[in-house]
Amino acid sequence: MASSASEPSRAVYLLPLTDDGAPDVPGRYIYLPPPSEPAYVVRFAIEGTSSICREGSLWVNIPAEGKEFRRDQYREFKLAPDFNRTIEIDIPIHCAGAFAFYTTYTPLPKFSTESVPPSKPTKTRTFYIDVCPNLTLRGAHLPLDALSICSLISKFMGKYPRDWDQHLRGISERGYNMVHFTPLMVRGASNSPYSIYDQLNFDRGCFPNGEKDLAEMLSKMENDYKLLAMSDIVWNHTAHNSKWLEHHPEAGYSVLTAPWLESALELEDALLKYSSELRALGKPTTIKTVDDLLDVMDGIKIQCIAAIRLWEYYILDIDKTSETIVSAWVAGDVTIPDGAFGADLGIGGLDIVKEWTQKEKVDWLLQHALSGGDRMGERFRRSIKSQVGAALLNALFGRCGSEGAPDPKTAYEAVYRFLEEVNLRFYQEYDADVSIIMEQLFNRIKYVRLDDHGPKLGPITKQNPLIEAYFTRLPANDVTKQHDPRALALANNGWIWAADAMRDNAGPDSRAYLRREVIVWGDCVKLRYGSGPEDNPFLWDYMAKYTRLLAKYFSGFRIDNCHSTPIHLAEYMLDEARKVRPNLAVFAELFTGSEEMDFVFCERLGISALIREAMQAWSTQELSRLVHRHAGRPIGSFDIDAAVNADIAAKAAEIGIDREAASTREVIRRIRRSPVHALFMDCTHDNEVPAQKRDARDTLPNAALVSMCACATGSVMGYDEIYPRLIELVHETRLYSSPSSTGQEIKTQAGEGGIGPIKKLLNQIHVLMGKEQYDETFIHHDKEYITVHRVHPQTRHGYFALCHTAFPGYGDGNGGFGPTRLPGTKAKLIGSWTLTVDTKSDVVASVAGDKTTLRGLTSETKDVKGVSIEPDGEDTVIKIPDHFPPGSIALFETWIPGAEHSDGLDRFVTSGAREACKDLGLIDLNYLLYRCDPEERDESKGKDGVYTIPGFGTLVYAGLQGWWSPLRNIIKHNDLGHAICQHLREGQWALDYCIGRLERISSQESSAGLGTTAEWLRDRCDAIRKLPSFLLPRYFAMTIQTLYMAAIDRGIELMNDNVRNGQEFLQELAMVSCQVTGYMNNASLWPDKMVPSLAAGLPHFSSDWARCWGRDIFISLRGLYLGTGRFADAKEHILAFASVLKHGMIPNLLSKGELPRYNSRDSIWFFLQNIQDYCTLVPDGTSLLQESVRRRFLPYDDTWFPWDDPRAYSKSSTIEDVIQEAVQRHATGLSFREYNAGPQLDMQMKWEGFQIDVNVDWKTGIIFGGNQFNCGTWMDKMGESEKAANKGVPGTPRDGAAIEITGILYSTLCWLDKMNKAGKYKYNGVTMGGDSKSAITFADWAAKIKDNFERCYYVPRDPAHDADFDVNSPIVNRRGIYKDLYRSGKEYEDYQLRPNFPIAMSVAPGLFTPARALQALAAADAALRGPTGMATLDPSDLNYRPYYNNAEDSADFHTAKGRNYHQGPEWLWPTGFFLRAFLRFDLMRRRTPQERLESYQQVTRRLAGCKAAIRESPWAGLTELTNKGGQFCADSSPTQSWSASCLIDLFLDAQQFEDSA
Repeated sequence: MASSASEPSRAVYLLPLTDDGAPDVPGRYIYLPPPSEPAYVVRFAIEGTSSICREGSLWVNIPAEGKEFRRDQYREFKLAPDFNRTIEIDIPIHCAGAFAFYTTYTPLPKFSTESVPPSKPTKTRTFYIDVCPNLTLRGAHLPLDALSICSLISKFMGKYPRDWDQHLRGISERGYNMVHFTPLMVRGASNSPYSIYDQLNFDRGCFPNGEKDLAEMLSKMENDYKLLAMSDIVWNHTAHNSKWLEHHPEAGYSVLTAPWLESALELEDALLKYSSELRALGKPTTIKTVDDLLDVMDGIKIQCIAAIRLWEYYILDIDKTSETIVSAWVAGDVTIPDGAFGADLGIGGLDIVKEWTQKEKVDWLLQHALSGGDRMGERFRRSIKSQVGAALLNALFGRCGSEGAPDPKTAYEAVYRFLEEVNLRFYQEYDADVSIIMEQLFNRIKYVRLDDHGPKLGPITKQNPLIEAYFTRLPANDVTKQHDPRALALANNGWIWAADAMRDNAGPDSRAYLRREVIVWGDCVKLRYGSGPEDNPFLWDYMAKYTRLLAKYFSGFRIDNCHSTPIHLAEYMLDEARKVRPNLAVFAELFTGSEEMDFVFCERLGISALIREAMQAWSTQELSRLVHRHAGRPIGSFDIDAAVNADIAAKAAEIGIDREAASTREVIRRIRRSPVHALFMDCTHDNEVPAQKRDARDTLPNAALVSMCACATGSVMGYDEIYPRLIELVHETRLYSSPSSTGQEIKTQAGEGGIGPIKKLLNQIHVLMGKEQYDETFIHHDKEYITVHRVHPQTRHGYFALCHTAFPGYGDGNGGFGPTRLPGTKAKLIGSWTLTVDTKSDVVASVAGDKTTLRGLTSETKDVKGVSIEPDGEDTVIKIPDHFPPGSIALFETWIPGAEHSDGLDRFVTSGAREACKDLGLIDLNYLLYRCDPEERDESKGKDGVYTIPGFGTLVYAGLQGWWSPLRNIIKHNDLGHAICQHLREGQWALDYCIGRLERISSQESSAGLGTTAEWLRDRCDAIRKLPSFLLPRYFAMTIQTLYMAAIDRGIELMNDNVRNGQEFLQELAMVSCQVTGYMNNASLWPDKMVPSLAAGLPHFSSDWARCWGRDIFISLRGLYLGTGRFADAKEHILAFASVLKHGMIPNLLSKGELPRYNSRDSIWFFLQNIQDYCTLVPDGTSLLQESVRRRFLPYDDTWFPWDDPRAYSKSSTIEDVIQEAVQRHATGLSFREYNAGPQLDMQMKWEGFQIDVNVDWKTGIIFGGNQFNCGTWMDKMGESEKAANKGVPGTPRDGAAIEITGILYSTLCWLDKMNKAGKYKYNGVTMGGDSKSAITFADWAAKIKDNFERCYYVPRDPAHDADFDVNSPIVNRRGIYKDLYRSGKEYEDYQLRPNFPIAMSVAPGLFTPARALQALAAADAALRGPTGMATLDPSDLNYRPYYNNAEDSADFHTAKGRNYHQGPEWLWPTGFFLRAFLRFDLMRRRTPQERLESYQQVTRRLAGCKAAIRESPWAGLTELTNKGGQFCADSSPTQSWSASCLIDLFLDAQQFEDSA
């Protein structure tokens, strides 16, 4: 059904989850854009049988449409497992906020063939998704990055409404769009805005009519002045004189609510008493020198710390404790902690304890017997549990009254000594704290009384005591006398250097108030929230009302002292606020000292941005760093989503949606790594201004640099006016004045009175860039200059700011700044200005000394003449005049002509690729996407190979995959410094190469379909050639990615439903079939016909004779061709190899049929198994049996002749006849020497190795073959080292009866019998030994094998059963397995555990007893399975050598020249057969759907390494082998056909199992 063309597209943000339920996205912080219409979707993607799918559920507290958010209300989404699919759960986002999700599941137990205890359900940790609020100003969306905020301190605003209106109008005129108000509530006694007296009422000194006036003002701000409003919100503390504290002292930290503060309060009382008695004690009351201070400090030790006996809060009462312990011992009242002594306690004690040192006894008491050590508290809180202490006496002396036990007095003395040692530890702790107390007092008193940069408070008096009060003492009155007196001294709030933001500094695990570590605010009482509303109901309710009140009126909150705010409290309060205002912007003053902790606060609270300050920079270099941090992505950054959403219209058309309606399709977004967002302030109300900290002239460049940043920005009232000093928040009483607050329109021009007119322009540009998402920036720092170029990523329109900073000491010249070149960019000067400020001391003194008005220094902005813009080809060169002093800026508008495309360059580059690929076939895609170096040279007749990049190396493919493999990580990490990017900036050779190879191949008739693709690529490359070189990496990557994804989509589209609808891993495996199948001039399947051929692997097995291996092809064919729907390719390969049947075998090396080599005994059986699979899986597949094929050699004739001999291809046979010939020749027996035997055929093999003998033991029906000098199965490494004397000695001869051959033989016989009985195969059996009278049916032959199989191959777990099997007990190394061989030339090799038996299990499960099979698989799972591959030999075997190095030229017989190729290295293709068998036999014992799911999950867990490997491989495939434990093997072919194919087989089996379940 077609969608309405008017409906917009729906964005989908992909959120894949890992196997343990964690977000699989860059970084850990998920920050999504504002809610949209229609609602965008977060798509959770979970692998179908991931561990979390086992009885799994996804829980999300993102509310459904129309529902209110409740933090504790989660929706459950059941995870319905599916091995072949990815589970996708779409959650529409309808509101902003901080949301959470987690999963619950029952962990997958460790695999066992026995029953295991059920796992207990578990829950993952909670993860967070933050959704940005959708701010609107007069009905229009206002992005956070477009905010320009001005901070105001309300008490300096003057009369309402007249003065307020003037100032607000002036702020609006300067281009700001939001005002940040410090708290507007009733202030406390100190008059600080942050010391709030009454949280529920607005200050009537500002707003005579209270809330009514505020509402009118805010409405006027938005409607008349285009200003939004933000307010500070203060949850940490309240004014020390707040009246409601007298009614609810439980809201604070008192000795009653926080008894651990008792010692801190008593110390402060002593300090205040000492302060009042200084004169009487002969101590100085005015501290003029450090000696005065030291004299005072000496008194503190005696008059305060010693006087209150502070140590008693740390130590034990030894007398009392000793007495209670001995009393318990005498009474036999003993408690022995579990495992305390490590042995039973006898009547006479324990000798081991009696030998303890005093230290060991003390350690034991502290570990097992201490009580009251959890926190500070009352005096002598710490004690030793008497019954446990008595247990120690029992251990030392025995029970009281027992023989040899001391009398109670002696025991008392012993205990007393122990406890003295215990107290020694506590005195050490006390001494350490006293040292800190003294240091903190000294430093603080010195700062406030002596230091030049301190306030120099003067004489010590009652009103101005020696110390600041850490506690507020509530007044005594009729209200407070109703409370316990202990409740009336409340801890004041403050902050601590480098404090843990998650720790309550007044909590039980902190001693900050005792140690005097708090920089205290004496006018603010710290509020005690506890762990939730139930701990302090009044306080939570009261502050929630306050929060909702502010949310009613303000678009944003600034959380004051967020780092000191309990995070669970902030969560609760913000939830309350968002109920009132869902799109609340939340900013925070957060200084945790850790970016990781910043993330914690941001993700849990949904913080929109953290406040960051430009005035924190102490140099131009540091300012450049701060600007760089907040300026956005580098220019030319890669777009991870552009190509993902290419050709939405084309995709829509395929499913019947017209192109106009295509916009309703999904737009897929990847979740990018997100930093913590910033509100970057040129100056805050807490910062010293430029006139104090730098040079007043820096006001202008500092403001310009901040405005160029790609984030919310802000300033403070007084900055634009150039106030001489930071306004003192508490004691200042003067009112604001501003040249902008006159009611007149501000024109953007130079003039007197600050930088307001220029700031207007800066704000306008900032807002425009934020709204239109100019998010790419280039920053350059040179001496005292900083330049910032910010551009739009699609249009490439931008703004360039050149700023000469004004840090002290750099004179008035231009600083020697040279010309600035903008490559490929045009520029237009907007304006250039310099700021002059009169900072003569008398002028500063006059301004600062104004008694009524806050005003700025005398200042003027002046136009700077002589800034030049000179074209230089496609570039622009900007030069500044000699007079460009510190405090100057120049602003330019920029654009790139080459990026001006009628359809938009990004859209043009990312469109049309699907159309250009729609007619391509899989062989076309092989050329477009892949082609390793030998393949490329074959096609180009040696002229071209794979592309090489200086500083990086040679790509792995000539096609798009070769480029995309490195580009995907370059794009992911935005690695513009990569060698590929540098190469592209240096020249356009890569574009020429990509176009040239496509145009060359498309000129050939067989590949003419690539012509349209080549034309598409040329058009895009022609468009991006016009761009400046710094943009080429971005657009080249975008072009390659677009075409690559279209090609991959086309490849998947051409495959079967199982692949098209399968999980991504299956699709990645399936594309390997495209990767390894293509035309080769030197390696066709036929000598006289050019057809695509399948390479065994790339690049090692890609060309000439090394490309087409019979064994490899027919291990790979089922997965790569039948499992993907490539039936024609499968048939072509079957016919080609059927044509060269000889000796009843197919060749191991095809060589186009010209020089086939017949030396592999197993290839024919994999070939026959594939014919069976073809007939079974392909529609009308059995018709293959009647296909006629030309024969390279004469049927049933071993005569060799060249391929161009008249006899070659003179005869034909049906596939049916070819099968019969192969089976009959084996039944008859084979004995021949390879054609052309000798060094000219194989220079490593000994003469005996060329002899091939195969025969059937008709007692068992099992086929035997080979000898100790050849290696006729896939484990075919021949020794090559003369030095090590292993030349001609196979590493793994595997003569006798290899288990996989026996299994496939049985499978073939059963199938042929079935086909014969169905009338689809005319033969019913063979003759034995060539005697036509000795016929045997296929059924009878199969029965012989089945009757003898386990007797011959199984090694029982219990040696007592050996007599039932053909087992030589002394040779057995491992039991409960199946032999690898039967009756080989070296008997011990029969019993080796190798990964070959699962092949037999997969094709012939009927041969195996299920329980035994599963036990054998479990043994292989434990012993052989690596991260990706299967060890080729049991690690317990003496021949195990797991590191393969074919170049090793040592004297080691086992490993020289890589003889250990199959003696331990981990091969990947057996993993597929192992998992197929594992799944099959594990499912046999499963009865319920939940049990079956466990089987699939066990398999999924074992696929993790392969999934990671194919995604990380630049070859986009799975390697041939690894060394031990998955370690890299340099000699491995990096992508091997059978490694991928056998895993596709697994998915094919799984589909069949589920279809038949």
